[in-house]
Amino acid sequence: MSRPKLVGVSANLQRPSKTRALVETVLTVARESSRDASPLDVQLLDFVDAGSGLGAAWSRDRLSPEARRVLDAIEGADGLVVGSPVYKGSYTGLFKHLFDLVDPAALVGKPVAIVATGGGPRHALVVEHAFRPLFGFFGALQIPTTVYASDADFTDGALVEAGVKARAVEAGGQLAALLAHRAASAAPALAAAE
Repeated sequence: MSRPKLVGVSANLQRPSKTRALVETVLTVARESSRDASPLDVQLLDFVDAGSGLGAAWSRDRLSPEARRVLDAIEGADGLVVGSPVYKGSYTGLFKHLFDLVDPAALVGKPVAIVATGGGPRHALVVEHAFRPLFGFFGALQIPTTVYASDADFTDGALVEAGVKARAVEAGGQLAALLAHRAASAAPALAAAE
């Protein structure tokens, strides 16, 4: 049986990136939490990986090969950690554009952890008011704990604020537990089918 695929997608346009660091933190916790029960195949992608072919594509068939690999990874994942910087109270337009290209049925029932970064604490509810409705549309299984971090929560690009780190640990643990449960539930069905 193959290991569950957990894909992190960050809407950063440059590296280093606080958003990428936050997505990576949740991914790392999920991988470490699942090591014994159901090891995960983890992949971290960002918009730098998609190249310039993402913003110029108005449809799936116009994506560059690099951007198509990011889209395929999202659709082929068993679970996701998604993150975006916050601009004017929401995720970036390019983040929304990428998810506009995702097949509406591709995320149904898939576990998703949501993270976001912004300049200050006033954008913290973006995870509830922007991200949750988007992933609700897809029928994704959103884990309860979301993570928002502001600029003050990082030092030299590393997450340092204890409360935000604790939420990231909680989110990664919830995601790992859900993926392990789904893998264990699928195992008897796969064995019966063989």
